[in-house]
Amino acid sequence: MSAFLRKTDDGRASVDLLVTGARCAGCISKIEREVSGLPGVESARLNLSTGRLAVGLANARVDPARIISALDRLGYSAAPFDPGAATAQRDREGRRLILALAVAGFGAMNAMMFSVPIWAGLFGQELGPATRAMMMWMSAAVGAPCAIFAGMTFFQSAWRSLRAGRANMDVPISVGVILTLAISFSETILNGRDAYFDAAVSLLFLLLIGRWLDHVLRAKARSAAGDLLALQAPTARVVDALGHERTVPLGDVRPGDILRVRPGDRIPVDGVLEAGEALIDNSLLTGESMPERVTPGGLCRAGAVNTAGLLTLRASARSEDSTLSAIARLVEAGAQSRSRYVRLADRAAALYVPVVHAAALATFAGGWALGLDPREALIRAVAVLIVTCPCALGLAVPAVQVVASARLFRRGVLVKSGAALERLAEIDHVVFDKTGVLTEGRPALVGASQTVIAMAAPLARASSHPMARAVARAAGEGPLARDVVEHAGLGVEGLIGGRRARLGRAAFVGAPTLRSGETELWFGFEGETKVRLQFSDIVRPDAAAAIKALEDRGITMEILSGDQVGAVSAVADAVGVAGWKAGMLPQEKSEAIDRLAAAGRKVLMVGDGLNDAAALARAHAAIAPGSALEASQNAADLVLTGDALMTIVEAIDVARAARRRALENFGFAALYNLVAAPAAMLGFVNPFVAALAMSGSSLVVTINALRVRGGR
Repeated sequence: MSAFLRKTDDGRASVDLLVTGARCAGCISKIEREVSGLPGVESARLNLSTGRLAVGLANARVDPARIISALDRLGYSAAPFDPGAATAQRDREGRRLILALAVAGFGAMNAMMFSVPIWAGLFGQELGPATRAMMMWMSAAVGAPCAIFAGMTFFQSAWRSLRAGRANMDVPISVGVILTLAISFSETILNGRDAYFDAAVSLLFLLLIGRWLDHVLRAKARSAAGDLLALQAPTARVVDALGHERTVPLGDVRPGDILRVRPGDRIPVDGVLEAGEALIDNSLLTGESMPERVTPGGLCRAGAVNTAGLLTLRASARSEDSTLSAIARLVEAGAQSRSRYVRLADRAAALYVPVVHAAALATFAGGWALGLDPREALIRAVAVLIVTCPCALGLAVPAVQVVASARLFRRGVLVKSGAALERLAEIDHVVFDKTGVLTEGRPALVGASQTVIAMAAPLARASSHPMARAVARAAGEGPLARDVVEHAGLGVEGLIGGRRARLGRAAFVGAPTLRSGETELWFGFEGETKVRLQFSDIVRPDAAAAIKALEDRGITMEILSGDQVGAVSAVADAVGVAGWKAGMLPQEKSEAIDRLAAAGRKVLMVGDGLNDAAALARAHAAIAPGSALEASQNAADLVLTGDALMTIVEAIDVARAARRRALENFGFAALYNLVAAPAAMLGFVNPFVAALAMSGSSLVVTINALRVRGGR
């Protein structure tokens, strides 16, 4: 195991482990507390989505095998973390769940086929003893194997929990299923009245639906940091001492290496520009919509795009120390902190498990002590377990979240997890990015006549500059200029109708001014008057209305942007947001979110760029537009498929309505259990009636969940 340690320069070490079996915030707390308490361990952080446990060690002499042994005592298996193995393990878990779900569905339907004739006896259509016995044995032959196979997911989890001296939600489920099967076999052998094989397998079918949905939702949320690192170029072009260029893997680049980056390529690692002037597209890193001009000695950051000529850089950091990698680490840390959120169902489960166990045990022991034979006392205890089965509790939140998610989907909002809706319902402060969120995210030509646009269009169509592309969009399709030459950081020139023309900075075009703003281009034919083209990042039409609607709901707001002060100030004034900050780096945005959280605020972050990914992951809840970078969408909880910002307001309204419905469901589930459990304990409810009551309670919470469709 020592081979998997990573040593640092200060003598410390770290190791990453893949932990399986962790499912909730309680698991995270338990694992991190146990591992952090081991001698030589300085820190332990578990990412629930990926299963990755990052352990910091005081020195390299600490044996990681002791950590694995401690996790095994807790009931969790662990192995050295390998991304490929982690993906394969998740795929195996998904296949196992879907197979168990299919088997449970098959067993429920077919066991029911033999149970229905037995139930018919309740309506005066009694079967003969031989036929009744045959039906019970056929139900056992189908239902019992299916229940055992489908229940292994819960049985194994319950066993791991009990081995660690704790009881999770799977313990009463497993006990209830096993005792139901045992009672059913006993009744079948002794020619009793009822058998409940169909109830056991139907229960597992309902519970596996929830377990499968949980698995799918986690799969959607686990890839944000990986998507960020995928933006790094896999290779880099290194120039040796003789001036020869060779391509090497990104991991082989060392500080001091000379690199070449061709136009249109991403910069592989952080580096200093050696010569010339570069035009760098940092929009994914900083959110600034206009390209940045970098002079010799200036820093070019990994993940940015070279939009002009061939660049020569001196690497200043390794790939794992680059700006992009730092953002990825921030995103993963945010995902770890967010996974500690305790969902409503987890809080209810903490009370449910000990109460149900105590009630069932008291029923069996009390009935036996009061003169009931062990068989009758056990049937009553099983009835208590069935009638209080956590189906209604388990469906109380998921049913609401499914309905709420479906409603939001029809309104253009994709919800990636149930916990996201719970967190969204709690927010009291919204942080907006500017570019691509409050604005359309790309420069738009303003105030130019169609005549000027038509003249400049042939050159604009030949350029990759964002503002030139805006001119080309405004002009539509048409001819290209001939003999086009693009000058890095200056502009583009070529022949239009046989006349030489230029499009770019004022000095390059020959305009009678030495000032050239970052939101303008100049165009002109050689020897003729020059024309200025101005650009603006257009504010979304409903931005001001959305801000006003959020204020009406008692929510405060601010803008955190990587763009320039003037651009941020103008947008803030246009939409009516008083608080704003400009020129913010990704880590600064993340730290601002942390400060708000430390002050007790529940923050919703709305952002679209790579510079927003860490803040999205750190926020209490996060929303990204559909046009956002994939890594930002994965770091967010909800994704907007349209351009309307008012859908954010609707998402908050629906989330708050869903929370109310979920709390109502919990209230009903508690009331139902307060009535049904004593009835079962007193013998008024047998396991068959208990199964019907359990199904009825599930139906009630599902019907109540549908009320989310009706609005706020």
